Amino acid sequence: MDTNGKPVMTTAEVTARIEELAPRLLKGLSPSDLATILGAATVRRFPARTVIARESHDAERAFLFLDGRGRTFTMTEKGEKVLLVWIFPGDPAGGRAIMSEPMKYMINTETVVDSTVLVWHRNALLGLTRQHPRLLENALLIASDYLETYRDLHLAASYDTAGKRVARALDRLVKDVGKRIEDGVEFNISNEDLANEANVTIFTVSRLLSEWRRKGLLLKSRGRVVVRSPEQLINSVG
Repeated sequence: MDTNGKPVMTTAEVTARIEELAPRLLKGLSPSDLATILGAATVRRFPARTVIARESHDAERAFLFLDGRGRTFTMTEKGEKVLLVWIFPGDPAGGRAIMSEPMKYMINTETVVDSTVLVWHRNALLGLTRQHPRLLENALLIASDYLETYRDLHLAASYDTAGKRVARALDRLVKDVGKRIEDGVEFNISNEDLANEANVTIFTVSRLLSEWRRKGLLLKSRGRVVVRSPEQLINSVG
């Protein structure tokens, strides 16, 4: 529903969008099973910067993004926001709601731009996973992918230089959210968010971006980065 209580998408539009996105969470389900699972969800439209799942709150809802973009983050004891994973159309969020034992959300999930999201309540999910075991299997496979991502990030934090971590973070952003323009690939991100993404300090990000800008590898303005050539950027730091 939108802010006026009107339907955001019809059932046919949701089904068509799911067919287009082919989300991993719904992979391998028969058309009838898929119709049942989608019928148990509500379509919601969330404005940008809306926290749809809060860390340490009861995990009562799971989500699947149909359009827009989101991200997950956690807060340090000092109140600093640490970005974790970007969420794109077809990606799920709030996975702890699918567990049979009541749990708390481990991380926060927020929309980055206005987003349309499928929402399942936990009670409905428990019945769906019993009726359709493939749904739970898909969720476990996605959780395994997150563990693999954490492994890679941990290795990078332990062994990569700061320059390589920032360059790789920029390369991921180019692939995930970049928009091709005449000068290269453009995306919006603050120095603080990029520092969180690469697990370095803001000072380090500022120094490296200034260095790469002098070398002509990228353009930088407030909240905006244009990477001229991701390959050259990666190669420049070894």
